[in-house]
Amino acid sequence: MTTESYAIEREENEIAGRYVIRLDAGDEAEMTFRKTAPDTITIDHTGVPPAYRGQGIAQMLVDYMIADAYARGFRVVPVCSYVIAQFRRHPEWSDLLPA
Repeated sequence: MTTESYAIEREENEIAGRYVIRLDAGDEAEMTFRKTAPDTITIDHTGVPPAYRGQGIAQMLVDYMIADAYARGFRVVPVCSYVIAQFRRHPEWSDLLPA
């Protein structure tokens, strides 16, 4: 895992959005979501360019989204296989799942 730190931005519109890290040469790592209720997002994709895999970048996106969910008070429905696996590894996040 890298010790490098990346800036993460949240971009969104009325129905969808993403968390994005802008990498070198125009590459981006992203986690996309859909707004499925006023207080709920569904995470449907996490992608990291091949040259950046294995550096913990996807985990950085998940960690940022989790902190954002607690700060903004929204629930998370993980559909992306990576995010599902992270929720299984972190049962302390179960309070973010819809009832």
